[in-house]
Amino acid sequence: MTGLATQPMEEELQTLQRDVQRMLGRCLLRLQQYEKLMKAIVAHHEISASGSPLESNQAERIADAASKTLGTLVGTLLGAYVTTDDVEDASEPDAPDDIISFKVKMSLRMSVDDYDRTQNDLKELVLLRNNLVHHFIDQHDLWSLDGCRDAHDSLVAAYSRIDQNFEQLRGWAEHMDQARRLAAEFAQSDAFRDLVINGIAPDGSVDWPAAGIVRVLREADAELAIEGWTPVASAGRWIAERHPDQLPAKYGCSSWRQVVHESRLFELRYREVHGQRAAWYRAKQT
Repeated sequence: MTGLATQPMEEELQTLQRDVQRMLGRCLLRLQQYEKLMKAIVAHHEISASGSPLESNQAERIADAASKTLGTLVGTLLGAYVTTDDVEDASEPDAPDDIISFKVKMSLRMSVDDYDRTQNDLKELVLLRNNLVHHFIDQHDLWSLDGCRDAHDSLVAAYSRIDQNFEQLRGWAEHMDQARRLAAEFAQSDAFRDLVINGIAPDGSVDWPAAGIVRVLREADAELAIEGWTPVASAGRWIAERHPDQLPAKYGCSSWRQVVHESRLFELRYREVHGQRAAWYRAKQT
């Protein structure tokens, strides 16, 4: 009779054990999805390139993220992509003047309270992951009915917690992807071309050292200078033939002489030439 009584219990135990195994696998698969998505965010929230031709370090960033554990990924994500309103972006040294470079960095800003709450949630998720991977069979007696039932309930709660964090992370990834699309659209716009190539900000202000018209004025100066000085009118005609898109009006100026004056990067002098007063310029010595 004892043998007959124990057989149903053994069958129930085996059923519960299989269910626990299934639930544990489900949790671990969801955690792997979570880690994979976090690695993508860490690798792609910043895009940079330098050199001529431009070379991106994206492959290096992807490889670096792929080698990180979940705990390390969380530490990287916090403060890099997820930041607070009270934290100012750390200033980075400028690239050398003779190297072309650019960097686009996306971030998700939170209030201090939300940031602290998120930080605690992520730390608890890392602890949950480590317990499932390394300590689950130590924490639950899987050779008893009560132990299996307790393990099952624990895994149900764990999966709910992991899935909740995954959905939050997916929302962050969608936010980043939207920012990337907007950045790509801006990079193809006339406003971006004016900003990067011509030094003209969207509000119309001009960064004269970076201005395209200053660059071509220097080219004209190198080509046309007579004893170190170049006629402004001659430079204007030379530029109009070779760089017709670089006109004073683009920079809010009415004449080439005004460009030379407004940029503050050239010396300006007037000379009598054939009985007429003419403007000459040369680059200021640095």
